[in-house]
Amino acid sequence: MSEPSDLYFRQVPIGPMANFIYFIGSRSTRTCVVVDPAWDTDALVRLAEADDMKIVGALVTHYHPDHCGGGMMGFRVPGGVAELIGRVDARIHVHKLEADGLKKVTGVSEGDLVRREGGDRLALGDVEITFIHTPGHTPGSQCFLVRDRLVAGDTLFVDGCGRVDLPGGDAQQMYESLTGPLAALSDDVVLYPGHNYGPTPTSPLGTQRKTNRYLRIRSRDDWRRLMGR
Repeated sequence: MSEPSDLYFRQVPIGPMANFIYFIGSRSTRTCVVVDPAWDTDALVRLAEADDMKIVGALVTHYHPDHCGGGMMGFRVPGGVAELIGRVDARIHVHKLEADGLKKVTGVSEGDLVRREGGDRLALGDVEITFIHTPGHTPGSQCFLVRDRLVAGDTLFVDGCGRVDLPGGDAQQMYESLTGPLAALSDDVVLYPGHNYGPTPTSPLGTQRKTNRYLRIRSRDDWRRLMGR
């Protein structure tokens, strides 16, 4: 009989834009981080408390307000990282290229941040989270790999990928992210996207490589045609 996993993992739909936030943590230490904690801080804190988990950090996939709270281009989102760290003793893990944008959008300070790079790791008990830099949607977009689960933010959706026409978006960087670090992951890794935009809330990468047209690209020319460039 196998030992129970130390991994604590929850996918939670939240907000009017079909966002997903994620709790990732260790059952043995009763500690967790929250990925992209926007919209409703009270609800997120209550969920952690109901599971007897202590929030010790926030992981940010990118600095758009629907993922981290705050305001940008006249659009404001309640909750977010600033409100969360006012409620719990936690710091915000953000890619170093995204940190200044996050401060501007949310009002957090440099002392609130842990600037991350691709390849960094964060351990909670026996659970290790690997940071993967995946620019394209924004310059500092990052995904989080925890065992056989990929939390992908707005880099990759079920049967789709993130927009590249917003400020900081770059179609060629998105191509390189999809065909580089994400292509290196095995088929049995399960995609957990930042929004519920697809036919299912999760999907194995092996399935996505058959059904997601953005993962079936074989060349830069094919990519440019797909993106209309």
